Amino acid sequence: MTKTLATTPTNTNQTGQLIGPPTNQAPDARTAAATQAVGFGERLRQYRQAAGLSLRQLAARAGYDHSYLSQVERGQRPGSADLARRCDQELGAGGRLITGFEQRSAAPRWVDRPGGGDSLESAWRGLVVAVGAHGGPGDVLGDIRSVPPAVLLPELVSVLQACDNGDPQAVELSVLIAETLAGLGECATARRWWWAAQAAADSAVATNSAGGSGGVGSAGAVGLAALVRARAVISGLGERQSLAGLLRLADETVAMDRRAPDAAGFLPLAARALVLAELGVSEDAGQALRELVGAGDKLLVSDTLVVGDTCGRRADVVGREAARQGGARLLGPLPYQLHWVEGLVSARLGYGIAGCVLLARARELCAEGWHGERAGLELGLAECLVAADEVPAGLALALRVLVELPDEWHSLWVADAARRVLQAVEKKEPARRELTELRRLLARLTCRSGRSMGAGSRGGVGAG
Repeated sequence: MTKTLATTPTNTNQTGQLIGPPTNQAPDARTAAATQAVGFGERLRQYRQAAGLSLRQLAARAGYDHSYLSQVERGQRPGSADLARRCDQELGAGGRLITGFEQRSAAPRWVDRPGGGDSLESAWRGLVVAVGAHGGPGDVLGDIRSVPPAVLLPELVSVLQACDNGDPQAVELSVLIAETLAGLGECATARRWWWAAQAAADSAVATNSAGGSGGVGSAGAVGLAALVRARAVISGLGERQSLAGLLRLADETVAMDRRAPDAAGFLPLAARALVLAELGVSEDAGQALRELVGAGDKLLVSDTLVVGDTCGRRADVVGREAARQGGARLLGPLPYQLHWVEGLVSARLGYGIAGCVLLARARELCAEGWHGERAGLELGLAECLVAADEVPAGLALALRVLVELPDEWHSLWVADAARRVLQAVEKKEPARRELTELRRLLARLTCRSGRSMGAGSRGGVGAG
């Protein structure tokens, strides 16, 4: 007995290809679903006409393609929570459009269905034929960094299964699923999702180049494809993938991103710098670090960073705003991640003190409730302290983090960061007695299957 999503049943042929809704679906159920979709579209059209706006005017204000908006009004597309929120704000509907959409899009329920197939496998097959363009998972999932990975994974899959084919969330959700799976130690499955994410992003590039419509412009699609590859490289470091292969992908990512007018800049450069630092190519890594710092500085003074200016604002508020923005911006860097990557690369090039300063700043900007991210940050700071010859302080910090971290936040990324500290101390002061305790705590970090994650990993940054 397996579980599938009742609201989005699918039918497959003998090869497992999606061929549409099951033929045994009750006609009245199909009619009811169509009536609900039309109901939201009609309500949207009524508010638009009452405001005296044309479809093109509302689409421009809400940031959506007018043809997509027209399909929603006619009941041909379901719309999204992000669309309802933006249109409600532009039309002064006082929350009624949002409420109407939420009532139509009731939370999906899980039912037992014999032979229904594994939900993760089903969602993955659906993603292969889906291309996204509008919206983002932040609207549905909220602050994902505050959710333990084992809890987050089924939520991500549930949202993906509820997506219509061609829904814009597909690429972003597949990246988040791939990173979550890798963090849980399921790297082989994660690699399939990385492949699907890259295929979906590349399909968006091809569609836009051919003149297709959608919420991501042709330049934006190229930037999104580069972001997907950059995050795959960073994840690959923790997954212990071939460094030569990761460097090739990182070089491809930077080249692709530079072709986009609205280049993502930072993350592709970050991925390449981390790989070069890991390879020990000091000269190239130093040049990559300088480019990385320049790209980070541009982001911090521009409005293209995920949450804009964070000066004087609480990190948890910043985090909630980032979660709400959705789209490709959900995959872009947050302020603390800029300093995190710059600090790690600096420390691995021998600039331990600079790494400490950058990681300390990153910790200040990271929300208290983001336990997995903060654990990775503090272990990164411990690595920097050891690099700066503050071995006792680095060891003490690493031990405290591993002792205090709840089991539900164990991940490949935490194990990876802890192992980096262990290796740094072994290189500088191999006779330290605290190393025994650090090895014991590292062995405690387990994945969902119960297998230890402390068996060996290689350093990147947290995937959140």
